Amino acid sequence: MMMEEVLSSYGITEKNSGIRPFGTGLINTSWKITTEKGDFLLQQINDSVFKMPRDIMDNLALLTNHFSKNHPEYLFVAPLPSLKKKNFVRDRKNHVYRLFPFIKNSCSFDIVTDPQLAFEAAAQFGRFTRLLADFDPGRLLIPIRDFHNLRPRFDQFENSLQIAESKRKDESEEEIDFLQAGKGILRVYEDCIREKRLTVRVIHHDTKISNVLFDINSHKGLCVIDLDTVMPGYFISDLGDMFRTYLSPAAEDEPDLNKIEIREDYFREIVRGYSAEMLPVLSSGERRYFFYAGQFAIYMQALRFLADHLNGNRYYPVNYPNHNLIRARNQIDLLKKYQAKEPLFEKILKSIV
Repeated sequence: MMMEEVLSSYGITEKNSGIRPFGTGLINTSWKITTEKGDFLLQQINDSVFKMPRDIMDNLALLTNHFSKNHPEYLFVAPLPSLKKKNFVRDRKNHVYRLFPFIKNSCSFDIVTDPQLAFEAAAQFGRFTRLLADFDPGRLLIPIRDFHNLRPRFDQFENSLQIAESKRKDESEEEIDFLQAGKGILRVYEDCIREKRLTVRVIHHDTKISNVLFDINSHKGLCVIDLDTVMPGYFISDLGDMFRTYLSPAAEDEPDLNKIEIREDYFREIVRGYSAEMLPVLSSGERRYFFYAGQFAIYMQALRFLADHLNGNRYYPVNYPNHNLIRARNQIDLLKKYQAKEPLFEKILKSIV
């Protein structure tokens, strides 16, 4: 009944439609809707994560208007209007849904298996931010407060040490010591913000490969999707998260640290793709922080995983008791291996950036 109510708000009849779960996202719930008029993607916003879903939809309305007026050539996948001309609908339980067109001849990937995919994805995230260079980031509402603010993330980690059970602290002693010793990464971030070395821009903030649409035949990047975390931020967030999630073939909860590696060719292609779009708008000062971006993102994620473990797994879903501890160890090992590549990666950056 709930689905029928939602679809009818868009003039779609449930009994004449094919409906199936779609995608691998862990936050929102999505369905592919097949009708005689075409295919659509219906999505319910997770209001446990996004406390103010209306803010997200207001942001999308602003971005839709900007792209339609200033960059009509860009494939911006905007939510479709309901019969009441709104870009979302609510069901009787007050959950928020939105309907998107399903882009024909497109595909997405869950794993980066080719350096060319890394190049295309990086170029798309860079293009998205570059095309919004003339948009005032201050107009956007904040869907998740302090999402990529390293100071609160470090403070959350420190606070978790005060309330954690002794057993959890004991088994995490090595990881705790490493993250506390790595506080220099936080100091660089705070210096950048205080001295305004980085420009506030419209940033995606979730650059995993599955948030890019590719041409199904050529695998050329088409556009970025899943824009719920778009908000004001710094380029190191998007670039750093690509380094964090594309460089190693191992998943972020892989317990075998021997499987974690830093693929140099993927680093080069991420830099090439992002730079191809972003260099015209980045300042000379900002270009100094390409390598730092990876340290920033990996360190922050390690803090988040370990803090959640120490807090008793309140945020990230876990499949076994020490799942978040394994994730933290994984990210710490990734950071160590990434930092070991600094001399080589700085040479690569010098040749491109």
